[in-house]
Amino acid sequence: MDERFTIRAMKKEDIEEVYEIEKMSFTAPWSKESLYYELEQNLFAKYLVVEYEGSVIGYCGLWVIMDDAQITNIAVHPDFRGRKIGEALLRFSMQLCKEMSAKRLSLEVRVSNHIAQSLYRKLGFETGGIRKNYYTDNYEDAKVMWVNLG
Repeated sequence: MDERFTIRAMKKEDIEEVYEIEKMSFTAPWSKESLYYELEQNLFAKYLVVEYEGSVIGYCGLWVIMDDAQITNIAVHPDFRGRKIGEALLRFSMQLCKEMSAKRLSLEVRVSNHIAQSLYRKLGFETGGIRKNYYTDNYEDAKVMWVNLG
C-alpha cells in the first residue's frame, strides 16, 4: 500500500461509505443502525477504515474482550480489491489487537470464500472448526479461523 492510503479509526461520518462497501461485499450486510451501535455504544468494538484520496475504500471491525479478539467484518471496495489493501488492513488490525493485549484473533469466513481463506492462512490463521448453517442468507457453513498473536 502506498502513502496515498491511510488506515485510521472510523468516525461516525464514515458510516455511509462503510455501509455502501458492506452492501457491495456481503449478501447479508449489516444495517447502518448496527454500524452506528458498534461505533458509538459497543465498548468492546474497534473499527478501522482505509482512506484513499478522501474516500473510505475499506474497513475492519473488531471486538477485543480481555485477551480474545474477533474480526466482525472486513471488506474492501470492489474497485480496490487485488491491491493488497485488505492484507495491509488485516496486518494493521492484528497489530492493534496485540497492542490491546489480545493473545488470539478469530473470525468466521464462508467455506466457499477461498480468496479470503488464502489471505488469512498467509497471515498465520488456522482453521479451528466449522459453524454449521452460519450465514442467514443461504445457510452456508462458516470456517472459524484463529491466529495466536504471540
